[in-house]
Amino acid sequence: MKKVLTYGTFDLLHHGHINILRRAKELGDHLTVAISSDEFNAIKGKKAYYPYETRKMILEAIRYVDKVIPEHEWDQKIRDVQEHNIDVFVMGDDWEGKFDFLKDYCEVVYLPRTEGISTTQIKKDMQAIKNG
Repeated sequence: MKKVLTYGTFDLLHHGHINILRRAKELGDHLTVAISSDEFNAIKGKKAYYPYETRKMILEAIRYVDKVIPEHEWDQKIRDVQEHNIDVFVMGDDWEGKFDFLKDYCEVVYLPRTEGISTTQIKKDMQAIKNG
């Protein structure tokens, strides 16, 4: 069985998220998604709209996702790859080159982002609507 791993916050789920999850799953038989815990988001200076448990529940309902694990720190990626027997690590191409250190442990693939959509943009648009 070929196992794939990707990471993200996956807040305010949108079609760009679904696209990367679908394309990641197409690279193997089993997709594990590591999502940033609320505590890790705080360290990164981010605040998700939905708490970790809600984001986890939403991801677990998506047919492409086989397993969801928490991301607690930047340095856990090698450990996650080893502990979960990962064959392919996937991230959006906006992270191109940033995870090449994992090539000693598994294949690393950077997938093109879906154009015209991002959680950051959704938050900006919602704020603009609110401010009318």
